[in-house]
Amino acid sequence: MTVFRSVVFECFFMLWMGVLAIVFIWTLFVPFRLRLWAVLFYLHGQSLAERVILGIRYRVVGLENLPPGPVLIAAKHQSAWETLKLHLLLDRPAVVVKQELTRLPLWGWFASRMDVIAVDRKAGAKAMRGMLARAKRHAERGLPVVIFPQGTRTRPGEYRRYLPGVAGLYGELDLPLVPMALNAGMFWGLDRWRRRAGVITVEFLPPIPPGLDRRTMMTRLEAVLEDATDRLVTSVGGPPTARPAQDGVRQ
Repeated sequence: MTVFRSVVFECFFMLWMGVLAIVFIWTLFVPFRLRLWAVLFYLHGQSLAERVILGIRYRVVGLENLPPGPVLIAAKHQSAWETLKLHLLLDRPAVVVKQELTRLPLWGWFASRMDVIAVDRKAGAKAMRGMLARAKRHAERGLPVVIFPQGTRTRPGEYRRYLPGVAGLYGELDLPLVPMALNAGMFWGLDRWRRRAGVITVEFLPPIPPGLDRRTMMTRLEAVLEDATDRLVTSVGGPPTARPAQDGVRQ
């Protein structure tokens, strides 16, 4: 039944995305608020399909930990699910993504027009400078900036070191840093064809104040985010993260 539901949902997912991308293609050329309305319409429809077809729901805890005004958010990245929920969880987030995603037909066109911060990971220091400059402009407009500190999707229980991008943003923006833990990978994993029913939990953790030195911030971020993620993952039968003896944080 799980496989059947997953296949049915995948067919719906591709059809829903393709049809709406064509129907709403005109919003690429109009004011942002209309494009945002189209994107939210798409995301709410997909969330409804997740509940009806897959039996997947989600809950959000710790919203009181989001300070008013611009904020930097470091989110765990276990699946495509959370990337499709950020605009439902946050008010117009500016999300750091790899540049290749903005080149995808249809989806990439909309993504590139939704305040994303596209990064060419092959460009080295130049990419970092561009990311910091664009993030600062978005933060000055009052938008939350979201980064996945491990840089790519990481399965529950898998360890991947935290990359320096989050430290660069933390130092440049001088904003509170809110860790965002989740257990989406237990229900919507890297294997896109198998999804299982349940309740995904997203948890915003107490903010790390601005002004800490790089090593202290990175160590603290990894500790609190990994601990919270392990708690959420193991609560639904998943494995704790197999962390190395050393902290593994790139300084």
